[in-house]
Amino acid sequence: MRTTRILIVCAAALAMGGCASMSAEQCAMNDWAAVGYEDGARGYTSDRFGSYRKSCAKHGVAPDFRAYQAGRDQGLVEYCRPSRGYNLGLSGGRYNGVCDAALEEEFLDAYRVGHELYSLRANVDAADRRIAAKKGELESVRETIQSKEAELLAPETAVQDRVLLLADLKELSERTGELEAQIEDLIDERARHEYSLAEYEQTVAAYGF
Repeated sequence: MRTTRILIVCAAALAMGGCASMSAEQCAMNDWAAVGYEDGARGYTSDRFGSYRKSCAKHGVAPDFRAYQAGRDQGLVEYCRPSRGYNLGLSGGRYNGVCDAALEEEFLDAYRVGHELYSLRANVDAADRRIAAKKGELESVRETIQSKEAELLAPETAVQDRVLLLADLKELSERTGELEAQIEDLIDERARHEYSLAEYEQTVAAYGF
């Protein structure tokens, strides 16, 4: 139980940038096979072992690489399943080339399926953001038009200022038309992305993910 607690603390610290504060007791007591299994199950490269070795070297303790590697190999069997590859791609995660050749082909096939779905969803989201941005700009332009129209009609506005206001209103009106056209184009673009996404989701369903 104590060793497990140490492993959890160390793993959390490494996730935040390194287990630099490991005590000598923690380094000595760690079950390096369990650490390796956890790292393998998360798809970490063997370079991660260097972080442990550097931390424990401060206390004159050498981590057991053989035990770590044996555990990591077992963890990679868990990681390199097609379903994990699919979920990694779907989240937009990066594959670090850790799977054995015997497992990698199916893993990568599933990863590509998930990543394609991730990309198609990202296209729809990006179109939504662009539409929202253009609508926000259009609303701002319309508010400016209202403000300048009110200023134009104000009795105290000088003649020369009215001339400038009319020029501004002309430009703003043109910008309004541009934004409206751009929004329509973006709505059409989003519709195309949504169609592609819906089609691909049907394809993915056939894979059973």
